[in-house]
Amino acid sequence: MALDRSDIPNIADLARLAIAENDIPQYQQELSNILELVEQMNAVNTDDVQPLAHPTDAVQRLRADEVTETNQREKYMQCAPAKEEGLFLVPKVIE
Repeated sequence: MALDRSDIPNIADLARLAIAENDIPQYQQELSNILELVEQMNAVNTDDVQPLAHPTDAVQRLRADEVTETNQREKYMQCAPAKEEGLFLVPKVIE
């Protein structure tokens, strides 16, 4: 699928990118190559291919879920600049 020159500014606008006018031909060629590759991949018959959960079927070594640290909540709460009912109070960052 080849892109037209007029497609590039529209794509750049959607991606919120500023593209110089003299760079449009390069982006047109590169994006067209990407879309051509996607078309080639879509043309491959994958009907008999089973999906993989992990590409190498690796297994993670997991450690036992054991408590290794002592509870130091009271010690840390003493250093807190603001606290309420055992919780740290932090400034609001999201409106």
